Amino acid sequence: MNSEFFAAIEQLEKEKGIRKDYMLDRIKQAIVAALRKDDPGVEENIFVDIDEAKGKIDVYIRKNVVEEIENPAVDLLLDEAKRFSKRAKVGDIVNVPVDTKKFGRIAAQAAKQVIIQGIREAERNMVSEEFSSKEHEILTTIVNHVDPERGNVSVTITSNPDYNEAVLTAGERVPTEELHEGDKLRVYLVEVRRGGSGPQVLISRTHPGLVKKLFELEVPELSDGTVEIKSIAREAGSRTKIAVMSYDPAVEPIGACVGPKGGRVAAVVDELRGEKIDIVKYSENPAEYVAAALAPSDVVSVEILDEGKSCRVIVPDSQLSLAIGKEGQNVRLAAKLTGYKIDIKPESEA
Repeated sequence: MNSEFFAAIEQLEKEKGIRKDYMLDRIKQAIVAALRKDDPGVEENIFVDIDEAKGKIDVYIRKNVVEEIENPAVDLLLDEAKRFSKRAKVGDIVNVPVDTKKFGRIAAQAAKQVIIQGIREAERNMVSEEFSSKEHEILTTIVNHVDPERGNVSVTITSNPDYNEAVLTAGERVPTEELHEGDKLRVYLVEVRRGGSGPQVLISRTHPGLVKKLFELEVPELSDGTVEIKSIAREAGSRTKIAVMSYDPAVEPIGACVGPKGGRVAAVVDELRGEKIDIVKYSENPAEYVAAALAPSDVVSVEILDEGKSCRVIVPDSQLSLAIGKEGQNVRLAAKLTGYKIDIKPESEA
């Protein structure tokens, strides 16, 4: 039976990836739990010896050799003690073997429960570790169900056969996206939280990190570090601005992100289902940076003001509505991108 037991533990490690030493520790805990259930008086006197080499599990209760028994669970008279250790004398501690076959039904059930719980906990930990290593990365999913009332979307994560369910909440969905069962969907893994019922995988379609990772998949210069995305401002489903810079004078950062015939940026726009993307050049000079961020509008001048991170921008009268954008979106995204409060004035008022 012991040989079958150790073989089962090895099989568990191969099939589930649950470490043998972890499971053996849980087995020890299960045996201790069973003994305490069978005989609560043994307290902390249980000793479990698992010998993998010999394929043996020995269980002992450490008992005190006494002249008069006070606690039968942990006390032993000298005559009885000599059955287990011929040199035993009053005051010694002897190991009394336990026949685990004598465990009661309740005790055996307690042991089984500890082992099952250990397996589940190990599986949850492995899933948490796997997904934690993928935080801030893109996951590919398939839409399972769309909740028409709450707006939540249940998806299957295609990369993990064991734990593959996640929920794209209404708050992390792009408002303009229509999703249907069977749709293939790329999502951004924001965070993995450990919960009692298993890991909670928080995914998003609105996070700016999704845009960043999509560009990194399409633009080799971003992957190798030649070009860097310095900042992203996004209003999901409508428009995104990204600021880029190059560490190689020979590489034009905007051109690298746009790609030959606009193919690279087009691939990202397709994945975001038509979301508009402005790519601007980052500058250490705040005035130049703000002017670039207000694209596609022309800018006459940018004055950086003393009070806080704010500036006054002058634009041609004909460009005022373009600079502000529909419902103020262009200037709002430019301010978010640069970190500056932007006050726009037409040239005639300046």
